[in-house]
Amino acid sequence: MRIKNFVKGLLLAGTIAGTASAQNWDQVEIKTEHLRGNLHVLYGAGGNIGISAGPDGIFIIDDQFAPLTDRIKAAIAKISDAEIRFAINTHFHGDHTGGNENVGKTGTVIVAHDNVRVRLSKGAFIKAFNNKMEAQPGPALPVVTFNDEMSLHLNGDDARLIHVKNAHTDGDSFVYFKETNLIHMGDLFFAGSFPFIDVDNGGDIDGVIAASKKALSMSNEETIIIPGHGQVTDKAGLMKYLGVLQESRTIVAKLKGEGKSLEDIQKMKALAEVEKQVGSLRDGWTDRFIEFVYKSV
Repeated sequence: MRIKNFVKGLLLAGTIAGTASAQNWDQVEIKTEHLRGNLHVLYGAGGNIGISAGPDGIFIIDDQFAPLTDRIKAAIAKISDAEIRFAINTHFHGDHTGGNENVGKTGTVIVAHDNVRVRLSKGAFIKAFNNKMEAQPGPALPVVTFNDEMSLHLNGDDARLIHVKNAHTDGDSFVYFKETNLIHMGDLFFAGSFPFIDVDNGGDIDGVIAASKKALSMSNEETIIIPGHGQVTDKAGLMKYLGVLQESRTIVAKLKGEGKSLEDIQKMKALAEVEKQVGSLRDGWTDRFIEFVYKSV
């Protein structure tokens, strides 16, 4: 699924971090792709889902929106008829955790960073999109949480969950499959666009940069990288993304240091040349990204 079609689905759903409203779910294309070994990726409407399916059963990374759960399960069943044992949440946004309650009710163990449970249990407001996430019921909450790193030893691989502080949100983790040489980045990586940085919920451009550097330090030329949004890529793709983040930060920080206001920088189209390297989710998105960076530096 190309990024424009993917984003179209997200916008129909309300927001990038949104709720399951105003979407014609029957029109969402559910597509799975085998990547390597026991690992697959599922595209739909919401964050890309990582799937490990092997002799120890199934675990998934993120679960998109609640109305898609049955269709997602049906797609996974074509890979394996085993039950989904674990669901890892890379962060708390609804396009990655909306299916939590559905899978939690059927016995799937939800795993996430401590702050994901806090935000899901209390509810959150995503100011960038004027979106209120209600407090989630018990079955939707992570029952296994961690504050730094943890591992799942399943299907012949060590899946290392690595928290990165104050990046896309304050509860982000990426998942590194050591033996298979694959990383699921969650929304620490938007392939084909400037990212959304939820600065009002702990996000920070420096944290996103640090997360990219951390993942790159664990990568080589053979590493497969699943972004939170967009197409699966590799180390070179993540390196390009890091360059875009660093260049954007440098430009915005310099102009802010010179006394320019946010509106000044947006009117200057200060990131117009950088945008050519990465693209934009939709009209006006570059200005939103400038705002995220401006608030971070």
